[in-house]
Amino acid sequence: MAELFATALLLDIGSWTLILLGGFFSIVGGIGLIRLPDFYSRLHAAGIADTLGAALIISGMVLQTHGDGVTIRLLLIGSFIFLTSPTSTHALARAALATGMPHWRRSVDDGIDIESANRDDLTASSIGDSPNTSADV
Repeated sequence: MAELFATALLLDIGSWTLILLGGFFSIVGGIGLIRLPDFYSRLHAAGIADTLGAALIISGMVLQTHGDGVTIRLLLIGSFIFLTSPTSTHALARAALATGMPHWRRSVDDGIDIESANRDDLTASSIGDSPNTSADV
């Protein structure tokens, strides 16, 4: 009886730790949306912190379930969030870069030209090779 209670207590402690950490990262991501200076920085805060926060919260909720169908649903929801959040963040950043959305005035210019980047992607996908081959290096 004592072992069962200890196991349940450890599961509860682990679950609530994950849920609280997930809430912390989600709040930090929300603060980043308000405090960071430009669109790209805000997008980074939302994409990274909120994905991690959601993953931790869902992991904590999985520990609270007891092996029923809810666990499978939570894992499916988590995998959906884990796949779609970075993809949508990347698509938004590419669209902002293509439309010429300005960077923060103190950011460093990395010299990426969106037109040449699009041409390299198109060329690489059409020949099935990456744009940076060993001959280029």
